[in-house]
Amino acid sequence: MSNEEAARLPPVLPDQWHGAVLDAVSAFPSSRDYVRSKWPGEVANGANGLGTMLNHPALAKAFLTFNLHVSAGSTLSARVREMLILRIGWLRKAEYEWLQHVIIGTRAGLMDQDIERITLGPGAPGWDPVDADLIRAVDELFSKACIQTATWARLSAIFSPQQMIDLIFCVGCYEVLAMAFNSWGVACEASLTPMDAALRARMMAQSPL
Repeated sequence: MSNEEAARLPPVLPDQWHGAVLDAVSAFPSSRDYVRSKWPGEVANGANGLGTMLNHPALAKAFLTFNLHVSAGSTLSARVREMLILRIGWLRKAEYEWLQHVIIGTRAGLMDQDIERITLGPGAPGWDPVDADLIRAVDELFSKACIQTATWARLSAIFSPQQMIDLIFCVGCYEVLAMAFNSWGVACEASLTPMDAALRARMMAQSPL
């Protein structure tokens, strides 16, 4: 969501991180430390989403433990993870998630043309066949809750069983986060470059798969 819209829940920011909240956010130490490193001069990118989850410390601790595996313990490369995350964020019209992961995806090696193709789907011209199938798998999980037989066969010939499991759980993790961010109305941090108006309009105008 944009900075002009009102969030439904207030983020719990570092000056309130103590007790059960500190215990919860410590389940993802790198996120905790990054947000703290910018505080109090800046609300770091990602702080509003993380902080909103911290309204429910017990759930946040459980989810962040899972999220840490998806983000740091996964058998998938960072580039593959970010492709999956960006595609499910795009399909779920999760502006906040999209903006955060364009930054992370770029750091992981995604180029501008890759990010544009992610918005267009697996049929976009220029995809490597494996990358197209990764995007196709996200679309099938989104629309059918199941990677279809042909897509599974092609991907499982390249990726290990552990990687295939990580693929599904990466998409699921960030689909849940997209639902949460959208429902909470998480505001973009001031340091986050707003989404281009034309791109945002295209995201919001998508028809379901």
